[in-house]
Formats: sequence, C-alpha cells, structure tokens
Amino acid sequence: MLGYLSSSQLNLYLQCSLKYKFQYIDHLLKPFVPSGLAFGSVIHSTLSWFHKERMNGNGVTLERLYRIFDADWYSQRVDTKIRYKNGEEEMKLAVMAKEMLGLYFQNPVKEVKGAEVPFTVPLINPANGQDLHIDLDGIIDLVEQDETIVEFKTSNQTMNKEDAQESLQLTIYSYAYEMLYRKPPKLLKLIDFVKTKKPKMVPLETKRGKADYERLFHLASQVLRGIKGQVFFPRSSFWCSDCEYERQCREWRGV
Repeated sequence: MLGYLSSSQLNLYLQCSLKYKFQYIDHLLKPFVPSGLAFGSVIHSTLSWFHKERMNGNGVTLERLYRIFDADWYSQRVDTKIRYKNGEEEMKLAVMAKEMLGLYFQNPVKEVKGAEVPFTVPLINPANGQDLHIDLDGIIDLVEQDETIVEFKTSNQTMNKEDAQESLQLTIYSYAYEMLYRKPPKLLKLIDFVKTKKPKMVPLETKRGKADYERLFHLASQVLRGIKGQVFFPRSSFWCSDCEYERQCREWRGV
C-alpha cells in the first residue's frame, strides 16, 4: 500500500520504473552503494550539522567541520559496501569533499532559519482544488532567514540555469513551503558542488509558480496511476552503470 509520495520516489519512477519496483515495492537488499550516492550523502549530512550548529549560535571552525565529515565518511564506509568508479580512490574523494566544504565555509549562506526541514503536505491541483488523496513527504535541505530555499547537489558536470529550472525537487520544495506557510519562498537556490579536478561550487537561482505546481500535480497523478497499475519496465540509460539491481534487471521477465 503506497502511503505517500516523495521527490525521490517520483524521480526514480521517471528514471526507471523497474528500479522503483525493486526498491520501493519488492524492498530488495542493495549489495552496494554507488560512490556518488555515498559522497553526496556525506556532504549533505556534514552541511546539515554545520547549519544546525549555526542556528544554535555555536561557532564552527573549518577543522571541526572536517572532523564531522571524517566521522560521517567513516560511518558510510563501515555500514555499507561502496562501489567506486574506475579511477576513483577513497582518499581522493575525501580530499575533494573537504575542498568543497572549504569553499562553502568561506562563502556561507545567509542566516539560517531552518535546516533539514521535514514536511508532509497534501497533493492538490491549485487550478481547481482537486486532491490526489496522497501526501507528499520530504525534507528541505535549508531555509535561509529571508525565506530562500536552498538545495545542495553534487555532480560530475557543472549544472546550469536550465537544470535548476527543470528540477522536480525544487518544484516540490517550493510547493511544500507554500502549502505550509501560505506564502511562496522568496527564491529557490541550487548549490552545485562539481567533482572536477579542481572542485567548484556553483550557485543557481530560480523560482516556481502556480503553473509549475499544476504540472507537479499532473505528473504525480500519472506516476501514481503507473504504480497502482503495476506498470514497471527497465529503461536503459547512463544510470545503469551505477545500478544496484543490475542482476535482477538482467533476470527480469516481466514480473
């Protein structure tokens, strides 16, 4: 029984509905975690700690921030098997992450209003009030004091303005914020940490409106229809090289 929808669920179904089935319906164990996912997760957890410390008025040194990263990175490696891509090394990734955290530390966001802000809101079409009768769940990375929503991403290639404009995650965050506080966020900001030889931090700004929320409603409606109708099939793409369900996908026979 599907109790809610999230940005991760929607994106995964659109990316590959069969992988959605393996993960959210069959609950298959994952034999490994792709290095990119583990890397991004640790960057997020470290930044979350940093923002919460700032909210509590605690001073944070760069050295202390690095220690938090080291502890989280160690925890990732102990708890799960990480699959590294060709040419990747654990130590090099750790050094790269610290360079990224250093960039952020030197150029921090404005005063923090909320970090890791959870939400559960109904999915309603703003055009006619139609209710999809399923909640939308998620966690907003950061809300600045001036009502700006911030999302953090790690990527292998630099994201651009179009990526921010097309981000389903930012649409969901903006919709949820407006549902919770009855006013739109001032701005949506995507901060892209780029895993190039010399790491970069690229901020991208965008906004959302009623038309975007209508599109979200219809997209969620069709994804929900596909899930309930058990429409699951593989979709070959560059994502396949990192897929934890490669064996199950090869063995899939339509069931």
